[in-house]
Amino acid sequence: MSAPTDLDQEVRNALSRVIDPELRKPVTELDMIGSITASAVGAVVVGLTLTIVGCPAAQTIERDVRQAAASVPGVTSVTVDVSIMTREQRTALTEKLRGGRSRDLQFGPDSLTRIIAITSGKGGVGKSTITANLAVALAARGLAVGLVDADVFGFSIPGILGLSGAKPTKVGEMILPPINYGVKVISIGMFVEHSAAVSWRGPMLHRTIQQFLTDVYFGDLDILLLDLPPGTGDVAISLGQLLPHAEVIVVTTPQGAAAEVAERSATVARQTGQRVIGVIENMSGLVQPDGSILELFGSGGGADVAARLSVGQEQPVPVLAAIPLSVALREGGDAGRPIVLTDPRDAASVAILAVADQLAGRGRGLAGRKLGFSVS
Repeated sequence: MSAPTDLDQEVRNALSRVIDPELRKPVTELDMIGSITASAVGAVVVGLTLTIVGCPAAQTIERDVRQAAASVPGVTSVTVDVSIMTREQRTALTEKLRGGRSRDLQFGPDSLTRIIAITSGKGGVGKSTITANLAVALAARGLAVGLVDADVFGFSIPGILGLSGAKPTKVGEMILPPINYGVKVISIGMFVEHSAAVSWRGPMLHRTIQQFLTDVYFGDLDILLLDLPPGTGDVAISLGQLLPHAEVIVVTTPQGAAAEVAERSATVARQTGQRVIGVIENMSGLVQPDGSILELFGSGGGADVAARLSVGQEQPVPVLAAIPLSVALREGGDAGRPIVLTDPRDAASVAILAVADQLAGRGRGLAGRKLGFSVS
């Protein structure tokens, strides 16, 4: 049998594979594992320090710690001694996670995270449903994905992603976003009662969006999606000021009137320096039993928006997808089960998955960003 000191280290090594489900980092790296003692007969006692009282992941973490320790050869029993971090320990943890930066904007110009804002000129075009399904599809491809529901007045992302009633966890001044389908999500809907109406003026809206981008800990993301409110109001302007390097996808329907309004939202984004990378036409038609398409909302709106936004650009703005009307897409949104997972063969799902493939294939760019080293 290994000496107790050797067994202590073997148990610690095993615990390095236990991942905190909210922070998505090893518990050993998060300083959540204190002393580990092993008796001569292999009885191990592990000190586990949770971040807060009532930690929602407490049972999961304790179970995983117990199982990991028990898996080490020579361990005959495991006792997990649970305690709670002090305020000083939580402060140290938040500073460590932020890399020493105190409440700075996480996704500034030097960030390697791709930021994609999904916008529309008017409501009711399915923008939130598309955004949620895109996020899930990208996460399913192995990318680290975050989603900010910036539609403060008309928040719907929590319901679409099966997070109704979910609440963020607060660790000191840091907010940990709920996770579902591999996507880290924050929404004002997680801070108010379900039926409560949010009626704020511009300054409050700006502070809310700013807090989402500073106090909410997303970690290292490949892609951050922003579900913007329709139109060209305060939130769009605030995000343009905070994230002028973001890319923009415009969602419209085929209807001419909707397409004209959608163009305006893209124009405002460009005025802040953001770049329009594509147009998605939603509700482009209803497939009939005989295979024909019933164009309930007309046709050509997406192509018209893309053509007008391409004027004066070196590269044209493409139509990324034409997503047909789909009962399954609507039902999935109502039930909190994204169609890209539940019914990937549905025509709408196929179109959304194709957009995800395009976005995932682009990766994170380095152009114009500091690499963190200098040449001597």
